[in-house]
Amino acid sequence: MKTKRIKLLIVCLILITGVTGAYNSVYAQSKKEAKKAMKEAEKAMLTANFYAQDTILNLREFVLEADYLQGRRGEIVPVRSNLNFIKVQGERGILQTGNPLYVGNFGNGIGGDTTEGNIHNYRVKRNTKSLTHNVTFVLTSTLGTFNINMNVMADNTASATITSSRSTYLTWKGTLVALFNTNVFRGQDTYRR
Repeated sequence: MKTKRIKLLIVCLILITGVTGAYNSVYAQSKKEAKKAMKEAEKAMLTANFYAQDTILNLREFVLEADYLQGRRGEIVPVRSNLNFIKVQGERGILQTGNPLYVGNFGNGIGGDTTEGNIHNYRVKRNTKSLTHNVTFVLTSTLGTFNINMNVMADNTASATITSSRSTYLTWKGTLVALFNTNVFRGQDTYRR
């Protein structure tokens, strides 16, 4: 009688172990499939976003809202994205920096500089393999001539390096936003005396 129970117990353990092993195998397989499906969904989303960016970049209807500004020596400063931006709207563009801690009588009224001007030599290069865009243009304004070189990733992160005829150098790092979806605040135009 005891041997029958022991045999039954052994058979049950073998069955449980086999079922658990099979479950773990199926679970591992479904986990891999879920991970693969997630990667494919992310790739599809980035591809769709890349083509949406292509549209707003070619229509010239976008804003780069900066989260950080980087100087010539590499120093990075966090900034407010609604005050620090590059705006492109058709043939016109705006460059603005602002810091509410430095509001004074000079500048744009929000602690920085704002200049608006005409855009020339506007070019968009897209890389469908890496899902990136490179945008270059020249902005001519009352503060000078600015050469702008932007790199835009499919996840909407972007950086733009600005050089000017007066040898200023600054990099905006932030998010690319469609013009209709931005919340930037424009200061007064800055005029050099």
